[in-house]
Amino acid sequence: MSFGRLERSQAAKPMSDINMTPLIDVMLVLLVIFMIAAPLLVSSVQVDLPKAAGTSASSAPPFVELTIDHTGAVYVDDVLQTPEVLYQLLEKTAKANADAEVRLRADTSVPYGRVVEAMGVAQKAGLSHIGFVADAPPPAKP
Repeated sequence: MSFGRLERSQAAKPMSDINMTPLIDVMLVLLVIFMIAAPLLVSSVQVDLPKAAGTSASSAPPFVELTIDHTGAVYVDDVLQTPEVLYQLLEKTAKANADAEVRLRADTSVPYGRVVEAMGVAQKAGLSHIGFVADAPPPAKP
């Protein structure tokens, strides 16, 4: 039996290459985040805020009140209108003031298609500002 040196294996040499796996993982996570966030940024609600500190009632834009009752009949300023007369009346209003607003009041039982038809007539006549009028919900009881 001899006493000698024990054989040693070569020690591992340090790697000089960049480990790409963590870099690829981070990039994929960022890609998923941007894919989810991009549609949310595009469909944000656009609000045109007033430029003045306060407005008076006289500076409010003119409007036409368009009402659709439960039977589907259309009224302009509480006067029943036929489709032809409705278009002519809205067109005359648009020519008088292009910034006039249509305030649309529709009964809850009116089909959505009828409301869209009324909006289409208003837009065809040249009135592109359409507002929907609704009642405030009753206060919640404790």
